[in-house]
Amino acid sequence: MAAEEIDVAYVAQLANIRLTPEEERLFQRQIPVILAYVDKLRGLDVAGIEPTSHGQRVCNVFREDAVEPGLDAERVLANAPARIGDAFKVPRMVES
Repeated sequence: MAAEEIDVAYVAQLANIRLTPEEERLFQRQIPVILAYVDKLRGLDVAGIEPTSHGQRVCNVFREDAVEPGLDAERVLANAPARIGDAFKVPRMVES
């Protein structure tokens, strides 16, 4: 996709990000630079390099899975700003 095809204002709207007009212009100017850098990376010979998901080796330290008692619902909800029965009441996040 060409940089001029990317509408920063539209992408920001999809991501629910508010941008000022100055930020929109700045990001619109930066897109071609970013895409040019990605094109440079595409030109690298990586035939002998094994794919990885991390730059460094990742080791997990596992512990034994042990059942432990949970917290009492009343104690957990004691400082809740709002609740519905034994649950937290939270603001609606999805717009209809």
